[in-house]
Amino acid sequence: MPWYVQSLLISVSMSMDAFAVSLSNGLTAKKMPVKYMIFTALSFGLFQGVMPLIGYLFGSIFEEWIEVAVPIIGFVILLLLGIKMVVDTALEIRKERKAKECESTDYCPTCLDEEDKPYKFSLKTLLVQSVATSIDALTVGFVYIGKSPVEVYVTFALIGVITFGICVGGVFIGKKFGDKLKSKAGILGGVILIAIGLKLLIEFLIERFG
Repeated sequence: MPWYVQSLLISVSMSMDAFAVSLSNGLTAKKMPVKYMIFTALSFGLFQGVMPLIGYLFGSIFEEWIEVAVPIIGFVILLLLGIKMVVDTALEIRKERKAKECESTDYCPTCLDEEDKPYKFSLKTLLVQSVATSIDALTVGFVYIGKSPVEVYVTFALIGVITFGICVGGVFIGKKFGDKLKSKAGILGGVILIAIGLKLLIEFLIERFG
């Protein structure tokens, strides 16, 4: 198989975790402006392309430590993010139910419909998501140690570009389905994050002890 075909396949497979998280972001942020959709995808693409480069440059020194720590760190981060999203959504659903019971005809901030709430961008959350979904890509860099510079840098750049494009689509699709799923989309998004974290941990355990 030509190396560029292999690079393309690796790029698509490496972007799947970021796609899933982008999907969950779109599900829970129906009013996300286009500029933040692009910025979100750009963040995922940048980290997904840089992480293999870091693994490539420092892998020979820290390979054993990285192989053990990376899956565990990614699992913990995604698990905490997922649990937080599920809890926040459950509280929001409870709040909405109470709002429906409100018989007041006057304006009430606690009864503000979810559709009227402005989108709140969190750079901190985005960075944590970007690191968590790309941290396992460090190990991809190990595979390219000793290969030609052209193959190495083209592959890593391709990973970033493809991840960017796929994540734009992920946020867009999430927004469309979010309109139908409404507040319950947060629970689905949280479950997606937890599932990705479990995937990282299970793959690590199978490779390590299987």
